[in-house]
Amino acid sequence: MTWTTWAAFAASSAILLVIPGPTILLVVSYAIGSGLRAALPAAIGVALGDLTAMTLSLLGLGALLATSATLFTVLKWCGAAYLVWLGIKLWRAGAQVQAAPRSGAPALRMVAHSWLVTTLNPKSLTFFVAFLPQFLDPQGDLLTQMVVFEATFVALAFLNAFAYAVAASQARGFFARPARVRLMNRLGGSLLIGAGVAAARSTP
Repeated sequence: MTWTTWAAFAASSAILLVIPGPTILLVVSYAIGSGLRAALPAAIGVALGDLTAMTLSLLGLGALLATSATLFTVLKWCGAAYLVWLGIKLWRAGAQVQAAPRSGAPALRMVAHSWLVTTLNPKSLTFFVAFLPQFLDPQGDLLTQMVVFEATFVALAFLNAFAYAVAASQARGFFARPARVRLMNRLGGSLLIGAGVAAARSTP
């Protein structure tokens, strides 16, 4: 693997990660509700979720999902249901914001939620299977290449989620009014529900 190949992979990954999806919506929601203290646990959850999805893909689960309609459907509906549940919960929150974590439990909950939303997305698994081979050198050490690519992607995913969380936490003043909080909750909830529906309708 050359530096040019690694740079191309890093640049492509960064561009793909910047596009906000269900995970980033959840991270932003936590940051607006809990402030800067939510940034680190939410970003860690995203990184762990991408690490899980990428590792499973490299181990062959992604290829299996691409060929097994039944397994893809089961995982698809689990991920879709979780996104819809989060969306409904956020919609019903009204003008209330999530309380800032005062102990390890809420922070761990944010990590777990971010991890689940990122992991329970069959598109992530199949995406890695389709994305990584473009940068792999069949003549080189595949294990070393995979470790480097996975570490790079996970690091970029962490930094991207952390940046979104920091930016959202700085915008908390804008949501000081209950009406704005309600609007944000309903908008975010609707987007999460929409993402869940889109995931449910996806095909292998």
